[in-house]
Amino acid sequence: MLWPVKKVTWKVILAVSTIGLLNISNAYAEVAIVVHPSNTSSFDQSTIKKIFLGKAKSFSNGRSAILISTSAKDPVTDEFNTKVIGKSSSQVKAYWSKILFTGKGTPPQEMDSASEVIATVSSNPDAIAYVDASAASDAVKVVATF
Repeated sequence: MLWPVKKVTWKVILAVSTIGLLNISNAYAEVAIVVHPSNTSSFDQSTIKKIFLGKAKSFSNGRSAILISTSAKDPVTDEFNTKVIGKSSSQVKAYWSKILFTGKGTPPQEMDSASEVIATVSSNPDAIAYVDASAASDAVKVVATF
């Protein structure tokens, strides 16, 4: 009677492990920071972090930055917040709630898809955004990957 239970247990363990491996691949997605191809500013992680936290309002070329982000539901948002900002998505959301409430800034405009982000950035010289690196195209300039 124990043998069928062991057989079922191993099937469950195998299924759960497979699902876990599938989720790990999303957890290590490469994040690309993209700007309009005409943007000649220089970017490093510190600069990108300051821009996306509203602490720097313009690029090194003097033009005002327009922040674009993917949906909070998109896994790349969690990756960006962790790798670049150094905070969890809930911490970033709380940060922007405080900034918005005090009138000190505006959070990034959220887009529903990477293709929408790319289209917006490619048509606006002042836009900066992040997408999954695999979604970046020739329509935008990748200035950093994390």
